[in-house]
Amino acid sequence: MWWEVTVDRAEVAIETGALRSRGAGRIFRALRNRNYRLFWTGSFLSNIGTWMQSVAQGWLVLQLSNSPFWLGFVGFAGSLPVLVFSLIGGVVADLFDRRRLLLLTQTGLMLLALGLGTLTELRIVTVGHIVTIALFSGVMTALTLPTYQAIVRDLVGPEDLMNAIALNSIQFNLSRVIGPTLAGFAVGAIGVAGCFYLNAVSFLALIFALRRIRLPQMSAPPKTNSLWEGFLEGVAYVRAQGRILRLLAIVAAISLFGLPYITLLPVFARDILHCGATGLGYLMAASGLGAVLGAVVLARLGDFRSKGTLAVLGGITFGLSTFGFALSRTFGLSLFFLFVDGWAMVSSAAVVNTLLQTHVSSHVRGRVMSLYTLSFMGLMPVGNLMMGSLAEWIGAPWALAIGGLIIAAFVVGLAASARDLLRLS
Repeated sequence: MWWEVTVDRAEVAIETGALRSRGAGRIFRALRNRNYRLFWTGSFLSNIGTWMQSVAQGWLVLQLSNSPFWLGFVGFAGSLPVLVFSLIGGVVADLFDRRRLLLLTQTGLMLLALGLGTLTELRIVTVGHIVTIALFSGVMTALTLPTYQAIVRDLVGPEDLMNAIALNSIQFNLSRVIGPTLAGFAVGAIGVAGCFYLNAVSFLALIFALRRIRLPQMSAPPKTNSLWEGFLEGVAYVRAQGRILRLLAIVAAISLFGLPYITLLPVFARDILHCGATGLGYLMAASGLGAVLGAVVLARLGDFRSKGTLAVLGGITFGLSTFGFALSRTFGLSLFFLFVDGWAMVSSAAVVNTLLQTHVSSHVRGRVMSLYTLSFMGLMPVGNLMMGSLAEWIGAPWALAIGGLIIAAFVVGLAASARDLLRLS
């Protein structure tokens, strides 16, 4: 009867709506935790400012120096402290109050952004000033990143860890969409200095959130005689775990040969694609948008099987899409390859992050995550300097094309030689 059909359709509609609601709930379930919700929101707003500064700083360096090498060198200076100090940061993250440590580093980064904005507004800024501020910012970042990674599990617990890491990737990469896009317009509207000031203000969001967070009482860490002893304990633990080393090798290859594309994007925007500062913002936003959608998929999947397979496929895809972007000469195709780059990068890196935190003991989590930070961020100075120098010699497109092929070949070889990597869950 017609009313039976109507009732059936209504029931289907209700069930469909309920399924959609449950699906959305699965994606954002870690945000039900008040502490994590504060942390996520503060980080999101702060990262928008950080990406605005990244775009503005790259544009300023190119204006001052007109050199791809100096673009790479500033990236090198900003990432070098992560290479040198991130392992120490991991020990500190295991031995000291993580919330207070983050409050200290975020305040320091805010003051550095304010200083760079002042120098730029007074028209006395030089590449040397930018390099110096990048170095000090890198020190703050080296202490921040292992603590930032390790505190997530303190906030949500193991059951929501994959979801929380994916949501972190969403906010970080959504900020990569919003921040560079805003910067592309802001550089023309309020100047480069204005972008630096906005970044300084954005740190207040995370500082406020950290002051409101109340972490559960944690068990006291094992006593060590020194930071050096704690460092050696962490290194010995990782050396005994072959699967951890292989996971770290994937993100290390991406960092060395692929991520320097971010540093070289101003060259592509100005000299290859001829799209200016606004186009540079769109290029960075395309990569960020791909990463956001990749993270949404991971958040929806939750605690799925075959995480190792996704980490490997993500690494291979990232290498091939980097190769494609390097050889592209049209703006639309370049946006597409950067979108795929972002999707593949977050799929690989977020899964590796989750596998590491799942398979390590809690008392060395900060130190293991510092090795993740070293592999993913700490090697970027080497990659920036290497790829910047190679770009100066043979051009940015060929430098990135070679880097992309190296990544794809390395990850394929790693997976072929260690099949257990594909079975990690």
